[in-house]
Amino acid sequence: MASWLSTNRKKSIHPYATKLKKMTFGVKGNDGFLYKLFIYGLLVGIGFVYLYPLLYMTSYSLKSLDDILNPLVNWLPTQLYLDNYEAAYSVLKFIPTLLETLYVTAIPAIVQTAICAVIGYGFARFDFPFKRTMFVLVLSTFIIPPQVTVIPRYVFFNELGILGSIQSFLFPALLGQGINSAIFILIFYQFFKMLPKALEEAAQLDGAGFLRIFFTIALPMAGPAIIISFLFSFVWYWNETYLASIYFGNALTTLPLELQKFVATYQQMFPQEGDSSEINEGIKMAGTVMTILPMLLVYLVTQRWFVEGVDRSGIAGE
Repeated sequence: MASWLSTNRKKSIHPYATKLKKMTFGVKGNDGFLYKLFIYGLLVGIGFVYLYPLLYMTSYSLKSLDDILNPLVNWLPTQLYLDNYEAAYSVLKFIPTLLETLYVTAIPAIVQTAICAVIGYGFARFDFPFKRTMFVLVLSTFIIPPQVTVIPRYVFFNELGILGSIQSFLFPALLGQGINSAIFILIFYQFFKMLPKALEEAAQLDGAGFLRIFFTIALPMAGPAIIISFLFSFVWYWNETYLASIYFGNALTTLPLELQKFVATYQQMFPQEGDSSEINEGIKMAGTVMTILPMLLVYLVTQRWFVEGVDRSGIAGE
């Protein structure tokens, strides 16, 4: 009798235990509650690490001096204080500086993307002597720090008379030696390498030359690679302050360059408040937010194409 009750009890408990196990760990171990909880928790944690600086800057940029000095006010200010943005707008000379920044970043990014597409297509589709050696040399330029070549380039650009103009960015981009051009050449090389040769062979049978094949077949299909290369190039030219300060001097400026001398400019514009203690953290954070805001808007607008480009261009090593 006791063994019969024990057997029935095990049979009645077994279905519930199976359901609980499936709900907790899932059928294949990757769709259960604990697995999803771990993945979502990990994503939230990583996302918070990336978003924390942005949240910190935004919070402090909207605080008045009283809120900053008040230890009881942590994340949420007592009121939306926009005077910090008005001061930062004046110090940065935002609209003229923004237009000048777009001028010295967008044009070189477009030129660099176009030239890297041509170079990548040449390496992917043509065979010529020392091809592998040249490709390795091109990729090796990525590991050379720009500080190593800045003095020879400065002397060379000075002899050419292109210092203080956008040509100091355009000239290297035209020769495939822009900022991190090797990465974009590799992206286009990998993408064009994956395209079926049957399309180009069919076009050659119809009498199309190499230039026509490139512009009518290869380039339209390389949309994802073009998007990802242009966005990365645009961001890197935007954030470049070391080379820009050396090549441009006082002739051209960018928002990141103006942010570097933000405190000094503020003290010159407001001499009565020239003491370093007068420029509070809120004004500095407002200037920082205004500097990165265009990049955030560009990413929000192009987010879908950006993710698609990363996925389809094989940048992850597929």
